[in-house]
Amino acid sequence: MVTLPDAPNKPLGNCPACGSATWIPSGKVKDDSVTGEWFDLMECPGCHLRATSPMPAPNEIGRYYASEAYISHSDSRAGLINQIYHAARTFMLKRKKSWVINACDKGKGSLLEVGAGTGHFAHFMQSHGWTVTALEPDEKARQLGAEKLAMQMQPIDLLDHLPSYSYDAITLWHVLEHVHDPGHYLRRFRELLKPGGALIIAVPNYTSRDGSIYKTGWAAYDVPRHLWHFSPSSMERILQKHLFTLSGKIPMHLDAFYVSMLSEKYRGHSFLATLLGSISGFGTYLATLGDRDKASSLIYIAK
Repeated sequence: MVTLPDAPNKPLGNCPACGSATWIPSGKVKDDSVTGEWFDLMECPGCHLRATSPMPAPNEIGRYYASEAYISHSDSRAGLINQIYHAARTFMLKRKKSWVINACDKGKGSLLEVGAGTGHFAHFMQSHGWTVTALEPDEKARQLGAEKLAMQMQPIDLLDHLPSYSYDAITLWHVLEHVHDPGHYLRRFRELLKPGGALIIAVPNYTSRDGSIYKTGWAAYDVPRHLWHFSPSSMERILQKHLFTLSGKIPMHLDAFYVSMLSEKYRGHSFLATLLGSISGFGTYLATLGDRDKASSLIYIAK
């Protein structure tokens, strides 16, 4: 059993996806981007959800985000890989908008974005006529959004005080893996969605082709900021547990390139990371054409 740092005698607890009380070791992963610390991966044999251990407590985890290296909160453009990230993000804004429109079958409506980062997607949707509520736990990221985009984002605590049946769509772009209690979030989302509304969740997929290549050196483990590591089976189980019906899965093709470049960089291939990562990412893209569950990240659309 695993012990949490803020409660020495408290075990990791039951799997939030399937309820199993059993966790088995699945390797060690290094925090390559911020602290250099090592963490264990624990896997649920029932649904193959993985968890980071030890799992930093909510009042301790902030220091693992406090770095210019954490791009979604800092907006850093230092280095070629970060510049590629920004170019990809600009391209993806339109794609995300189309996914939202198709998922809820509305050209305009009310959107709740949870984990809005520095506010680029929320701002983009708002500029296209959507009524947007953007929640972001990191104060620095909220300040950057206000300064650069005039986007007013709210602390994550507001989630528990929003009125029921208020949103046509709720989006989490690489957020669910960061939250300590994903079940609480999913329960709230059921209460907040309008009838026929869509929940859109994007998470890394450790069973992807690039995940199998880089193994515990796969950059998308991103411990300990990623507390949970989802497989397609565990993601489907946790949605079913909270009475959501999965209506679609969409590969995020560009993630394979970015994650592979970072993984190569962490391997020590500083000068060749972009080239080697691009080759590896293209291989994952080709594999995804035959099996979308090989994608580095997957978008799950649920009703």
